[in-house]
Amino acid sequence: MVRVHPIEHLRYVARARGAEPAHLARETAHALATLRADPANLVVAARRIVGRHPEAAQLWWLCSHLLVADDASMLAWELADRFDDDPVVDALDRALPPGATVVTVGNPTTIGEALCLRPDLRIWCADSEYGAADLLRTLDRHEVAAEPVATEQLGRAVGAADLVVIEARAVCPGRVLAPVGSQVLAAVAGSAGTPVWLVAPTGTRLPRQYVDEIAARVLADDGWDGAVDDVPLDLVDIVVTEQGAADMSAAATAPDCPFAPELLRTGVI
Repeated sequence: MVRVHPIEHLRYVARARGAEPAHLARETAHALATLRADPANLVVAARRIVGRHPEAAQLWWLCSHLLVADDASMLAWELADRFDDDPVVDALDRALPPGATVVTVGNPTTIGEALCLRPDLRIWCADSEYGAADLLRTLDRHEVAAEPVATEQLGRAVGAADLVVIEARAVCPGRVLAPVGSQVLAAVAGSAGTPVWLVAPTGTRLPRQYVDEIAARVLADDGWDGAVDDVPLDLVDIVVTEQGAADMSAAATAPDCPFAPELLRTGVI
């Protein structure tokens, strides 16, 4: 087995493009656990990694926990394990009603893992950034009935479904960021009276300051090509976290990581 120096490991993560945020956070946790940096250098490393991947809420969540920890290296290993086995997958699996018809959008990682456990469901996949094809292939391998939904069929599909499920990129009381296409799907569901569930994977429930910073960095110059939607809260009915499904509220979207203001600072410590 080839061992990589933790600094090189961090550089690899910083250069990665298109990787899942949970994967980036897990690799970062492994690198920082091995690095055993002193507090000052840990702050520098944390700022740099979130600066390279500002859209990855899981990195903000991880770094925030580590910056306030008494033993950051030990905690990094523990948090990496949470990304390896996200409890939100099981929570969503338990919450989904038997035999339901579900509409989702793109290729949401946590939702996809939960749907693979439920061959009793029928899944309709709306496309976003060409991700639906990947989700359809994954569901087919797990013998879950799934079909693509064309844009012109979206209204009828959502109206006939039992629920719509979208995945949060970052969430806090008062704000939801989700993959592009989520807002359209949720708005169509609202007009059809179909419930909208928001799934918040581990690492996506953040303090408001972080979510606003992510939005400022990711949405500022998006134009028409942005990969994130700023979803109005009134379009969401239910939030699914590791505690299970609950009505959309400030309590359900409360952050589960501390706020470390040094993550938001730039320049010399």
